[in-house]
Amino acid sequence: MEIPGLVEITTHDELREVVPPPLAAAAGKTRKALHELDRQWLAASPFCLIATSAADGTCDVSPKGDPAGFTTILDDRTIAIPERAGNRRVDGFANILTNPHVGLIYFIPGRGDTLRVNGRARIVREAPFFDEMIVRGNRPQLALLVEIEEVFHHCSKSFLRSQLWKPGTWDPDAVPSRPRIAKALERQDDDLAELATYYGPAYEEKIYKVKY
Repeated sequence: MEIPGLVEITTHDELREVVPPPLAAAAGKTRKALHELDRQWLAASPFCLIATSAADGTCDVSPKGDPAGFTTILDDRTIAIPERAGNRRVDGFANILTNPHVGLIYFIPGRGDTLRVNGRARIVREAPFFDEMIVRGNRPQLALLVEIEEVFHHCSKSFLRSQLWKPGTWDPDAVPSRPRIAKALERQDDDLAELATYYGPAYEEKIYKVKY
């Protein structure tokens, strides 16, 4: 796409002309193992995003959520994340089969800072720690085992700019509902009323009952 007036950055030196090198505290904050404060964060976090990339460079970011503490800490350099049944696309897992590098961001609702973890992942279909991942009777069929290479805390600037956690800024009706989006883009042949029922209160009730 041609955009008049566009000036592209194509080298690291050009990038650093705009963005100076980081301060020492930011440049040196990465660690290779979990600190006790990281453990506390993982114990309080109910949600993370997992970024993956296939061997050909195509990317995916997948959300993962469960009750707080859903990530199992196996030791200071190894964590495991349960996989619950979903839409069966497994885009991130497919990427990991060709490129094990992953990036994770852990959130705590109401907090602007986040915990970031980078490492190498393996897909596991059975392990003793699966018994620790049971929620509402649901034992995961898969888990992601991550060997930590970097861990660090990230400041809250993006959350402050977006005002993400301020209820006064929330407007869930700014776009069509999930049933209407599904009807328009994914399930054109389905009845809208049936989709509204499907994505209604019963949807939350069955999220731990389904299996692949």
